[in-house]
Order: sequence, then C-alpha cells, then structure tokens
Amino acid sequence: MSAPPTTIQGGDGRPRLSLANLSKVPKACRPVIDPRDLEVRIVHLGIGAFHRAHQAAFTEDAIAISSEPWGICGVTQRSGDVVAQLAPQDGLYSLSVRDGSGEWLRVMGVVREVLWAKEQTEQVLVRIADPKVALVTLTVTEKGYQRDPATGHLRASDPEVQADLGGRPPRTPIGQLVEGFARRAAGRSGGDAPLTVLSCDNLPDNGHALGALVREYCALRPGGGALMKWVESYVTFPSSVVDRIVPATTPEDRERVAETLGLEDRGAVVTEPFRQWVIEDRFAAARPRWELAGATLTGRVAPYERAKLRLLNGAHSTIAYLGALAGYEFVADAAPRGSPIGEAARLLMARDVVPTLEVPEGFDLVAYQDDILQRFQNPAARYRTLQIAMDGSQKLPQRLLGTVAERRSQGVLPVWAGLGVAAWARFVSARRSDKGVPLVVDDPLDARIAKAVAGKESPRDVVDAVLGLEEIFPASLREDAALGEMLTELVTRLGRGGAEQTVRELLREVT
Repeated sequence: MSAPPTTIQGGDGRPRLSLANLSKVPKACRPVIDPRDLEVRIVHLGIGAFHRAHQAAFTEDAIAISSEPWGICGVTQRSGDVVAQLAPQDGLYSLSVRDGSGEWLRVMGVVREVLWAKEQTEQVLVRIADPKVALVTLTVTEKGYQRDPATGHLRASDPEVQADLGGRPPRTPIGQLVEGFARRAAGRSGGDAPLTVLSCDNLPDNGHALGALVREYCALRPGGGALMKWVESYVTFPSSVVDRIVPATTPEDRERVAETLGLEDRGAVVTEPFRQWVIEDRFAAARPRWELAGATLTGRVAPYERAKLRLLNGAHSTIAYLGALAGYEFVADAAPRGSPIGEAARLLMARDVVPTLEVPEGFDLVAYQDDILQRFQNPAARYRTLQIAMDGSQKLPQRLLGTVAERRSQGVLPVWAGLGVAAWARFVSARRSDKGVPLVVDDPLDARIAKAVAGKESPRDVVDAVLGLEEIFPASLREDAALGEMLTELVTRLGRGGAEQTVRELLREVT
C-alpha cells in the first residue's frame, strides 16, 4: 500500500487520516508503534471492524512491547468498502474504547496493506504464498467457511465452492487458503516455509474445523492428495476463542472521532473495554508475542470456548431475537439491569448453560456471567439487535442448540435456552415485531427457511417446519417430541402476547 502523493481531503473538508497527516494527530492519540517499521508477516482474511478492534489491537500492543515488526495485510471478502476506507489512509484507523464513564481513542498503525479478494485475488494468493508470511488469521463469520453447521462438513455442492474448484480465481476463504498453500508449496523458498492458520471465528473447535474443511477441499481438487501431504507437514490449525463487542460504526461516531483527531477517519472503529483472546499454543512458525498484550496461550482451548459460545454468545442471540421482536433497536435498551429480557439472559446462563460446562482452572464462572450482563448493559456500546440476529442458521447450533441437546441428554427441558430458539423461530416466521414493524432476516439459508415456513399459520406447524431444517437441527432434536411441545408452547406465547409479556409470564412461572 503506497502512501498517497498528496493530502486527500475528506468529504467534510477535513484532511483524511494518513501517514502524511499523522503528525497532525494529537500526541495522546498517535500509534504506539511506527507503522513504517513494519513488514507484512500476517495475512488476515476478513478485515472487518471486529478484527481491527481485536486481533489487530492485540498485535499492535504486543509489538509496542516486543519491538517485532509484525505488519498485517488485511483482506476484505464481501465488498471493497474497507479498501476504500483504509487504503487512502495508509491502513491507519482509530479505535475508540467506550463505556459509561468515558472514552479512550488511539490511531492504529499495524495494518500495512488492504486488499479486496474479489478484485485483487492474485495479490491475496501472492501474500499467502510469501515465505515471509508466518500467519494467516481469519474472521470471516460462520457462513464464510461454507460449512454445514449440522454435519460440520464442507458444503461441496455450494455454487461458490464449485466455482472455485472449477478453476476460477478463488472467492471463498477456503479456496483462497488452499490455492495459496499450493503456490507456497511450489515456491522455491516457500516450499518448506511453515505456516500457521488461526481461525478467530465463533465455531466450536474452530482450528480443527478449519483444518478438516481444508482437507475436504483438497480431496476435491485436482492433485489434492500431494497438497494435503504438504499441508500435514507444514501447516498447523490452532483453535482460539475471541471476545469483544464491536458495534457498527455510525456517522455520529465518525464525526466525534473527526473532532478529536482534526482529521476525517472513514475506518473508525468503536468498541468496549473488555477483550479476551485464548489461543491454542500450536504454531508452525514464529508469531507475535500476544501474551504480552494479555492473550492467554494454552494447551486446551475447549473449556474456554464452550463457556464463551454458550454463555456470552447464547445470551447475546437470545437477547437479540427477543429484543428485535419487542421492538428494541439496541441490546442495551432491550436488556437493561432488572429488565425481563435481561433476567431471561441471566437465567439462561445460570440454569441451562452452566450445567453443561467444564470450568477451566482458576476461571471465575460467576464473575464471568456478571461481566457479560454488565457488558450488554453498556450504554456506550450501541450494538443493534438485528446485527446480532444476522446469520442465525449458522450461529444457532453453537450458541443455543448445543446447550439444548446436552440438557436434553441430562433429562432436562431447558426453558430459557428453548426460549432463545423459539424467539428465533418466531423471528424468521413472522418477520415483524410485536408492534407489526417489518424485520429483515439476513441469513445465508434465508430462501430455505422462508420456503419451509411459508403458509404455516399455527405455532405447531412453524415449529415442525424449522425443526425439519436438517442444515440447522441435528436428528436428536428434530425427533424430540417433548422439545417440540415446549417450543410450540413458547412460540404460541410469543405470538399471542409478545416477547416481553412472554418473558414476564415465564419469570413468574419458572422461577
């Protein structure tokens, strides 16, 4: 990414944030590292706001302590918006950390290149093949893996996967990885250069899941057998757990940042103070010293992962669906302290999730649940319910259905986890709030879901239709008559009295 030859003006007349204008940034807000000292050693697939607030921030903080030059090449998958935001700014962006007591803002300099996979596929592949690159990290969301959430296998029949396998410049993250591996293996100096591929998405055992998908893809690719042997020898896929709430940046946020910096920043990111990164210590090559920035390196990620996915993400999704039905735009408004929906989230964690967890040594589970609720109630983190409600077909298995299945195996009907599932069923079938406002269902399986629920009037029919979605629900839940009856009762109540009244009634009856 080359620096612009002249100062670029923003749309509001202010100069754009850039290396040329970095001296104009207030000293307290400047990067803690010199971006010019870094070289690209990490390729990140999925450079959205979450990555910039989480892994990139951990990396920059680690560099500030270790002085190692770990620059990031960020790849955007869906659209070129991030390139338009960051390339004219030389990869610079501001990170605003906010809670109810105030705000801390800093310009970040660790991103040294930004590419759009759709139009710059060749550059992406060259980067992955570069022997100087020791890490590829991913935040492409659950649906970016082209993985069937019910079976865990690659959706080999997906048109995008088929197109990549057919020889087009790869557009799927798995296709990009495998083609990058092939080039790396064939390279004169890269053939024996080890590489770590680190998933940072909310998938159970995400490293193992990603490695399995890569192997399945290789098996379908011409000459894939030899490539698979190279992958087994030179690539590792450690698992990780990531956590930080990063709401979508608003025009008001950008204006506030511009007033602070005196420069326009179109890549501004807003987040909360809390952050967590648990990483399986299984690297094929060198890595940033993330532990210096507070990351946890461990030999066993699974207990942390299950706690996070089922407690935080499960509660977040439950609040999102109930809150959207009740007409709330933001999580903090849907679940303030003492509210019915907030209490439902607390009981989901305490009653249904905790009995399914193995607690990591030294991990304070009670304090963790309290922290989760406090974070949801942070008025400065304006996280939209519909943003969390996206991609429910991909999120539900990890966030709620695992809890439901395990509690059923323990002989318990999990009312509060069931309420989250029922709220999703009501959300995707009614597609309107309790006040009649249309709700947008943004989901990769939306056509499949819409067809399944079309014309279904009764709650029983709706429940049967969604339980019949084999891509989402495992056979044990599809065939569970008692679970079906409970979900039908909950969907009936949600349709009759609305989300908040349903929760109030359950709080009186169940607690």
